[in-house]
Amino acid sequence: MAWRRWWWMAAAGLAMAADPAGAEEAAPAGIGEEVAVLPEVVVTALRTETALAEVPYSSAVVDRGAMQEASPRTTPDALRGLPSVMVQKTGYGQGSPYLRGFTGFRTLMMVDGIRLNNSTFRDGPNQYWNTVDPWSVARYETVMGPASVLYGSDAIGGAVNALTLAPPEWTGAPVYERTLGYRGATADESHQARAGIRARVTERLGIAAGCTWKKFNDVRGGDDVGRQRHTGYDETDWDLRADYDLNEKTVLTLAHQQVEQDDAWRTHSTFYGIEWEGLKKGDDQKRSYDQLRDLTYVRLAAEDLHGPASAYTLTLSRQAQDEDLHRVRADGRRDETGVDVTTWGAALELHSETDWGHWVYGAEYSRDEVESFGRHYKADGTPGKTDIQGPVADDAAYDLAGAYLQDTIPLAGGALELTPGVRYTRAQLDADRVLDPVSGEETSREDDWDSAVGSLRALAPLGAARQHALYAGVSQGFRAPNLSDLTRLDAARTDEIETPVDKLDPERFITTEAGARFGGERVTAEVAAYYTWIEDMIVRAPTGEVIDDMQEVTKKNAGNGYVTGVELSAGWQVAEDWHVRASGSWMEGKVDAYPTSDPVEVRDYLSRLMPLTGQAAVRWQPAGEAFWLEAVVDAAEKADRLSADDERDTQRIPPGGTPGYAVLTLRGGTTVLDGLGLTVALENVADEDYRIHGSGVNEPGRNLVVQADWKF
Repeated sequence: MAWRRWWWMAAAGLAMAADPAGAEEAAPAGIGEEVAVLPEVVVTALRTETALAEVPYSSAVVDRGAMQEASPRTTPDALRGLPSVMVQKTGYGQGSPYLRGFTGFRTLMMVDGIRLNNSTFRDGPNQYWNTVDPWSVARYETVMGPASVLYGSDAIGGAVNALTLAPPEWTGAPVYERTLGYRGATADESHQARAGIRARVTERLGIAAGCTWKKFNDVRGGDDVGRQRHTGYDETDWDLRADYDLNEKTVLTLAHQQVEQDDAWRTHSTFYGIEWEGLKKGDDQKRSYDQLRDLTYVRLAAEDLHGPASAYTLTLSRQAQDEDLHRVRADGRRDETGVDVTTWGAALELHSETDWGHWVYGAEYSRDEVESFGRHYKADGTPGKTDIQGPVADDAAYDLAGAYLQDTIPLAGGALELTPGVRYTRAQLDADRVLDPVSGEETSREDDWDSAVGSLRALAPLGAARQHALYAGVSQGFRAPNLSDLTRLDAARTDEIETPVDKLDPERFITTEAGARFGGERVTAEVAAYYTWIEDMIVRAPTGEVIDDMQEVTKKNAGNGYVTGVELSAGWQVAEDWHVRASGSWMEGKVDAYPTSDPVEVRDYLSRLMPLTGQAAVRWQPAGEAFWLEAVVDAAEKADRLSADDERDTQRIPPGGTPGYAVLTLRGGTTVLDGLGLTVALENVADEDYRIHGSGVNEPGRNLVVQADWKF
């Protein structure tokens, strides 16, 4: 449509309006406005506190203030609007962000630096990021592109670290900060309630704790789609953290968090799916997930030390992730399948200040212990067969160990900084109960892999206050084959079933990136371009066989290809009370794949390739006043660059591609009473029917959202 084209031209013009003559005054940040938070620090990029303006990566921060203003429903939604991030949703309770073209086990999610990813994560979108409660998160830090040197396997599209709420600092007297929070929305008739406390009980002891209750009903799409049945679900969360200062330099932390999600449907595969824009419904009567995650860790951290190491962090952790799938087929047969994973982890990180720069180095180890089950019942309710394995191998273990070393070296009096780094990783799989898809007998799998990767980054700070910068780098990334690659026996895309395979090699990636930041008083801007070479990517390949009325696919190291793109963001303080911002991203990507049941490779589009996407906003906040108003437009072009897999996925992707959209949101906030903040938003003002490319559910139609946060 012409008006959509006009929006793109306006956004592009705004992004190029950066005025080098401007001087510094940062506007309040919003979701996706990483250029407006340059004074913030990013821990994830270099594993040390570094000003965002001086990170030699394309990076972003979404802090607590931004989340309170934008009121994201879930953790994936908190990242929406960042350049090169596409938040796909297979179900309303199942969000899976694509970072620079990759998702699932090719993106890494961490909670307080501890990997959320485990060896059962599958190819393509999954539901696990939804098990991080945004009410418990103080900030999200993102690093785009391969981060394998510092974070190991899976960090290909990018890495996200969710840093949870910490106790307050000691101010000379005990501090108690109690919080009550509420978020309600009309499109899904949802309610979220949070009660928490942050306290510094003594000079040495601080605590942070809270619990969250969530109730989501069926979400209403736009004007034509209306109510989407069986999209609601329930969730409860709680978290507890205690920090004890052993001395002025050393802190001992004990933390636990738990998330339980009940009855989250994948409606698109059932006959409750919608037929919007030519979509086809599934024929299952039910397909829903129950999800449970709990994480416990103890951490000892010290800083400002004398000796070879100036700081260290030692972390021991246990994380359990359980998922249960409940499926009722069209003929009444019932399947109960699930995976229970317990991950034990240990990590040691050290820092050293030397004449040769700031060194960050350490070692990590994790072990997944996996139980997987599959039970089946006939239409009359009597027990049927019990599988040798569930979605992945049963009675399995997966070990992942690595050591890394990175140095940040100032040169020419600080006019240039070089950051070289290396990592060695070893992965090992031992699966005792694997179904042989040919003989139907029980078999086993054992394998191991080694990988060494490196990176080299350069940063040239500019300006007297180093508020501008040029950066560039080359990074290797890798992903070791996991249990899902080698032993998965489960539904894949529409009408496909994935079966185990004997042997695979690690995937390898190389990314070059260059960017520039401008941090003026009235104007901020950043642009970055990247190119990723893909080698030996593990792709699904049809075998030509049919199993239980589904096409069989298996895995091969056959995917060579590339992803390239450009990211752009800018902010402009037009006047004392007015701020304008815009961001956008474009990408292109192709990889070798098997589009048909014939064993013939074809260079095809990357699955669910992100279309041209952007966000623009105008904000009014009178100087000295406690209220603000904002208008935000999110837009995307039609996603019609489809892979053969996308074209077959007719329950999620309409024929010819996912339609483009331009959606207007109006929102504002104020401080009602001392400590009581209120945000009100009217999302999708025009009640448009739209979905994020590859999703199994449409986004909410016109939606009134109210969020209140009270600190007392």
